[in-house]
Amino acid sequence: MVKKTLKLPVLDLAGKKLTEIELPKEVFNAKVNLPLMAQAVRVYLSNQRRAFAKTKTRGEISGSTIKIWKQKGTGRARHGDRYAPIFVGGGRAHGPKGDQSYHLSLPKKMKKAALFSALTGKIEDKKVVIVDGLEKTKGKTKEAEKIITKLLGEKFNRKKNHLLILAETYVKVKKGFRNLPYLNLSLLPYLNTHLILAHDYLIFDIKAIKGFSKEK
Repeated sequence: MVKKTLKLPVLDLAGKKLTEIELPKEVFNAKVNLPLMAQAVRVYLSNQRRAFAKTKTRGEISGSTIKIWKQKGTGRARHGDRYAPIFVGGGRAHGPKGDQSYHLSLPKKMKKAALFSALTGKIEDKKVVIVDGLEKTKGKTKEAEKIITKLLGEKFNRKKNHLLILAETYVKVKKGFRNLPYLNLSLLPYLNTHLILAHDYLIFDIKAIKGFSKEK
């Protein structure tokens, strides 16, 4: 299959077209593989999970170790202390220990293929915007909201989450845009399949787009 040339407009902070940029075909015109993307998301979420659940065994519960009743003559089963798992207030048998590992791994090639698949899906849905000049912002939240409104235009939805992807950390950009409740920020090296699928529009700084070409 011959892959077509992909070009997207580069917008300024007012939402006006400056020029066009050709996107890397390997990244934005890849095969959309839904099962692979689902697997990548599962691996990512599982690796974010931490084992906080912890129950005490009968040996870890503080209290008297006196025999609960005498060995013989009561007609009941013989028992030691009152903290056996069958008693209320006793230890938990086979409970979580707090050291469970939920780590999963995914080969680098599969991880990259899932990422490119998600990016291609966003291109097909026309939900990728490229902007130039973010480093010129003054770090004001009102200014940031105005920029996002201009970039996304009429399809802008405050009830959905959008993602701003940067090639490097701009202090003023972070200061101004981080207060917007519908916008999250990510650096290009930390971009992953879950982040892409969890957001509606992707807003790329032009340097971030050029960063894909350098990684090839």
